[in-house]
Amino acid sequence: MTLIDYATRETWNSIIIIGVIAVMILGATRLRRTKFFRKSLLPTAVLGGFLLLIVKLIGVKAGVFHPENTSYIRFNEFLQVLTYHGIAIGFIAMSLRMPAESGKYKTDRLTGPKSGAIIVSSYMIQGLVGLLISLGLSYTFMPDFFKASGFLLPMGYGQGPGQANNFGSTFEKMGFTGGHSFGLAIAAAGYLSACIVGVLYLNYLARKGKIKRGEYEPVAGSVTVDDPAGASEHSMSESLDRLSLQAAIVIGVYLLTYLVTLGLTTAFSEISEGLANTVNSLLWGFNFMVGSALAIAVRVILKKRQQGKEQPHKVQDNYLLSRISGLAFDAMIVAGIGSIEPEELSGLWVPFVLMAVSGAVVTLFHLRFVCRRVYEGYYYEGMLSMYGMMTGTISSGVLLLREMDPQLKTPAANNLITGSSFAILLGVVLLVFVGMAPKSDFLTFLTFGLVLVYYLILVFFITKKPRKREREEA
Repeated sequence: MTLIDYATRETWNSIIIIGVIAVMILGATRLRRTKFFRKSLLPTAVLGGFLLLIVKLIGVKAGVFHPENTSYIRFNEFLQVLTYHGIAIGFIAMSLRMPAESGKYKTDRLTGPKSGAIIVSSYMIQGLVGLLISLGLSYTFMPDFFKASGFLLPMGYGQGPGQANNFGSTFEKMGFTGGHSFGLAIAAAGYLSACIVGVLYLNYLARKGKIKRGEYEPVAGSVTVDDPAGASEHSMSESLDRLSLQAAIVIGVYLLTYLVTLGLTTAFSEISEGLANTVNSLLWGFNFMVGSALAIAVRVILKKRQQGKEQPHKVQDNYLLSRISGLAFDAMIVAGIGSIEPEELSGLWVPFVLMAVSGAVVTLFHLRFVCRRVYEGYYYEGMLSMYGMMTGTISSGVLLLREMDPQLKTPAANNLITGSSFAILLGVVLLVFVGMAPKSDFLTFLTFGLVLVYYLILVFFITKKPRKREREEA
């Protein structure tokens, strides 16, 4: 290649788009320092995503961009790809982390599984509300409305832009016009719910004297629960940078995720075409679940290898893994919100508003009920951090938590992480539900019933008191 070849637009396209995203994050960071945005607790990445969306819309209106222009299409496609891979890389990095000790607060061996059940039950209640709205509208005012679209509520609120992007696109291919942008708009509304509803409820509790606001200066970007001091035991004589090692492990697990998913989908295609049509798209859509499961397996293997050694060499660095997941999630959030096409939401504003408002309210009341049964001694910290995560991401949850617990002394932050690991196992059934619902009207109603049953099972597990022997062992 000549120097002229290196200077071509095609060679620089990806860097230009990444550069635009970087500028939006820098602009959002500056805005975040103002009093209004600092008090709003709106995460910097979310603000950056809205800035990117505004700039894109202004460009279209001014004629600088055209929706049918090749560069504009490639720009949106790149944002969607970045959103898709960001969620998987972020969850893999989180799953590789070694769980921290819970400290002086009362926890038992069921706190982790119950935290996972709280997360998955939140998906279920969001799915029930979403399906009620989509089914109700499709049989009344909007007969052509996609009946299974209600499942985009848990995908957007509970899972975030990554899964909202994946399944919005999948539903769009199955007949839901504007499904991609609808899902991403729901995810964006989730962040606003985490910040607006979460902050309003936090201030309400403070006025009632239920909690005390902590003195904490919020920082830009995703928030980690780890302390960098002493995080790395990596020898200074090593030629490989510690961050390079952590990134290599994460990307290595992601490559393994691709190979395992490719092997499974190929095998399903050989076994049955019908099975492949149902399962394969879900496996690629939920690739972050496969990646997280493999990351947990790698974490267990590495821990086994470290046991029994007088001076074990710790491979994982929780602080750096949190930084990698933070980078991946921030990029995913900015790209996901920026790829929304508001024009595609034409005619979908009624279901969007209904789902966004109902999802925020129902999630709050559900978490108020279940968290009280699990997080003894730190109920408000546990509930509000879960609310932030179940309408946004783990960063939103930690931001709300730090308003009450600036030093993260309660186990609430750790519950978000350990709970997410158990939620991967308990949430596998969600693959089946999302795959079934769009197939036919009958399966949509059947899925609604199955979601209700599974929700009741999870709530029973969460609220069931441990036996006397289990309490003594804990």
